[in-house]
Amino acid sequence: MSVTERPLSGVPVSGDGAGLAIWAEGLVKHFDKVQAVNGLDLEVKSGEFFGFVGPNGAGKTTTIKMLTGALRPTAGTARVAGYDVVSQTLEVKRRIGVMPEEPTLYERLTGREFVIFAGQMHGLTRAEAAKRAHDLLELMEMGAAADRLIVDYSHGMRKKVALSAAVIHAPQVLFLDEPFQGVDAVSGRVVREVLRLMVRRGATIFFTSHIMETVERLCDRMAVIDHGRIIGVGTLETLRARAAEGAHATLEDVFVRLVRGDEEEAVNLEWL
Repeated sequence: MSVTERPLSGVPVSGDGAGLAIWAEGLVKHFDKVQAVNGLDLEVKSGEFFGFVGPNGAGKTTTIKMLTGALRPTAGTARVAGYDVVSQTLEVKRRIGVMPEEPTLYERLTGREFVIFAGQMHGLTRAEAAKRAHDLLELMEMGAAADRLIVDYSHGMRKKVALSAAVIHAPQVLFLDEPFQGVDAVSGRVVREVLRLMVRRGATIFFTSHIMETVERLCDRMAVIDHGRIIGVGTLETLRARAAEGAHATLEDVFVRLVRGDEEEAVNLEWL
């Protein structure tokens, strides 16, 4: 069945992927002659903190955009929280939170106004959205700046507001694209604690980052993508075995081995 033939309904699609937070089979995305994602298969269990890592241009952001309904796949199928990402996009969006690498925020709103707005867009009453916004901004150590305009925020402050807006409706599945990029160590620790709290309460987090130490520390399982294909998936121990690395190898060691194989890139800049 093609991606345009599946039925529209508010009921989760049955069949493959049942019971999984995220399921994809044969996912493909072309941009003109460029194949950004090439036959991607993926399974993420409910309640997992799942890492998704790869080199620049490997297809990470494109995959997230397809899984969240922002891009239509060229081929293949995917379900999030049991709903088809093409034919049941609104049902998917009701159940997910998304924090893109570069959040688009309404700069003439205050941080508090923006987070309340996000909550109301997800069906919360204004009173409940205001209460949750207060709790989140205090937790993010944004209380003192909550009533300043976003245009005056630093990059890290914008990230924390974007994350607050992404989780205010308590999503079943949270997609994060480079959430720690440009965030200072203190703010990063706060964000990590918020994410751990969500997982403890049953949410699923799908997380991309180039900071391998953070992925290794946070994630239950992870997948490595390169040239639009997943080349390894599992726990760190599983990936170590696949990469033929020892028991003390870091995720960075494993990642480099899986992506480069046995190739060694010589650095020979005599003038440096």
